[in-house]
Amino acid sequence: MSRFSELKDLVTSLEADFEKFYEKKNQAAGTRIRKGMQDLKNLAQDIRKEVQDIKNEE
Repeated sequence: MSRFSELKDLVTSLEADFEKFYEKKNQAAGTRIRKGMQDLKNLAQDIRKEVQDIKNEE
């Protein structure tokens, strides 16, 4: 369940940058969002693999 917490923390950490980018047009925030979304993608892929491995063990 810690992986889920890690996922939530990552999404929450991006919230301020989303506001800065979409409301204030801050370009640096957009760069941070793109990096965060790439990290999110990688984390999601790792979780998918972990779940599949656990399913296959049973």
